Amino acid sequence: MLELWPSLYLSLRIALAAMVVTALLALPLALLMSRRRFVGKSLVEALILLPLVLPPTVVGYFLIVAFGARGVVGQYLDQLFGYSILFRFEGAVLAAATVALPMLYLPAKAGFATVNRDLEDIALLLGASRWRTFWRITLPLAWHGILSGLLLAFARALGEFGATVMVFGWSPGRLTLPISVYSDYEQGELGKAAVAAVALTLVSLFLVVLYNRSTTTIQLNNR
Repeated sequence: MLELWPSLYLSLRIALAAMVVTALLALPLALLMSRRRFVGKSLVEALILLPLVLPPTVVGYFLIVAFGARGVVGQYLDQLFGYSILFRFEGAVLAAATVALPMLYLPAKAGFATVNRDLEDIALLLGASRWRTFWRITLPLAWHGILSGLLLAFARALGEFGATVMVFGWSPGRLTLPISVYSDYEQGELGKAAVAAVALTLVSLFLVVLYNRSTTTIQLNNR
């Protein structure tokens, strides 16, 4: 059991960092898409939701194409800074955040859509800035939806395997919990694989229970 702690710790670090990155991307997108109409909006939203339906290995492939040494972005990172995000902690975070993005985007968009726009307009008329109105009116009213999305995004990032294993790889001493399950099973260590799978299941179950409690709170508040 003690052998799992490094993998669990690494998985939690990646999931937490991915959740933060996801929030920085998903919340502005959710607010924009819930309030604005523009040409190509359906296509933009389809691209945001694409990781939800693509196999994670395909997501990992596109990340490698974009951030690899000869990738659209990766070649410039290599030339300017001598840096590659692949096979690093940052690469694992990028993979997990990409896959988790829709899990936060959808609840956050729904949360922003339920905010009474009249309250925002009143705050603006009384002299509040748009930034202050967002922090004092919009965000608190949409918070339950955002919290549900954060829990889902964290859970999805924690259990991410396909994209992460392609971008992050694996080697002894740097295994996430999902990769540890696969690695142990592949090596015939079925007992270790079972322990890792149970540990990941228990953590995921805890997160799902929290999510269910948050959605129940939302339903009660909306009555």
